[in-house]
Amino acid sequence: MSADDRTRDPELDVLRGLALIGVCVMNYHGYLLQRGGDAGNGALAHVFDPWRGPLSTRFAAVFVAVAGMGVVLLTHRARSSGDRAQVSAVRWVLVRRGVLLFAFGFFLDWVWPGTILFFYGAFFLAASVLFTLRCRWLAIVGASAALGAAAIQWWAVDRAAHGHDTSWLLWGDAETTRSPRDLLFDVAVRGTHPLLPWLIFLCLGMVLGRRLVDGRLTTIVRTQMAFAGVLAVAAGYLLRGMLPWDPTLRSTTPFDRGLLYVLTTIGSTLVALAVIGPLARRYATTAPVRWLSTAGRNTLTLYVLHVLVFDLLVDQDRKSTRLNS
Repeated sequence: MSADDRTRDPELDVLRGLALIGVCVMNYHGYLLQRGGDAGNGALAHVFDPWRGPLSTRFAAVFVAVAGMGVVLLTHRARSSGDRAQVSAVRWVLVRRGVLLFAFGFFLDWVWPGTILFFYGAFFLAASVLFTLRCRWLAIVGASAALGAAAIQWWAVDRAAHGHDTSWLLWGDAETTRSPRDLLFDVAVRGTHPLLPWLIFLCLGMVLGRRLVDGRLTTIVRTQMAFAGVLAVAAGYLLRGMLPWDPTLRSTTPFDRGLLYVLTTIGSTLVALAVIGPLARRYATTAPVRWLSTAGRNTLTLYVLHVLVFDLLVDQDRKSTRLNS
């Protein structure tokens, strides 16, 4: 999750830093609510709802898209060279990084259920296969992941309507069984950031990363991205109220994994990438941007620290209070 010299870019560093802050804030909010906190009422409570609000997982989606852009920076020289040895070498870099994050995230999940880390490892493993594909194929892979997730939801809704149980596929728990099947289903389908549909955010980042390294992410293109993003968000929420589908199928919330969720999240991600990047470059020498860049270069360390701080201070304090009461 931290950036080496080949993926260092001031724009990506700031985006990583901001996405990390958003992920940590939403995580803390969600975990405090699970431990008996008061969510409150009103519009603000809805906006910051960590499971069904409009900010739910949006920061994480930006994080994954930026990871895709980072993969492009990491692999650009090898891919451009056409040298099989260089391509193979960088592929193994991605594989090793993915395996390390997957293994570490698997054990961290015992302390911090729902962690993005082992999904992040799966994204790097997927990227080790995808980085040589052309943009059109990346788009096809991403769209297929989104359509696959939506198709599973359609099937589940239809099965449930006929009295069949689909919880084994959609709501099983690898944390309880630790079985290979449950782990595979968690990573691919039913976890907090499953490959279906989250591969679309990785592929989106890889396509935009190609434009970035080729110098084609111009002001005009960024303006078009921002406009398309706003349009996608507006269209998604408008269609949510108009389509005569089952509520699960027209949902914009992450754990329903529907097409409107994907559409609105792509939209918010495009706006973030289009707007924050130029601001980061323009104000690169200012203290806030430098701090965010530093955070973006140390995301793995800071992510783990936010888990440990919560577990050692908040949870332990709560456990001590409960024991003394």
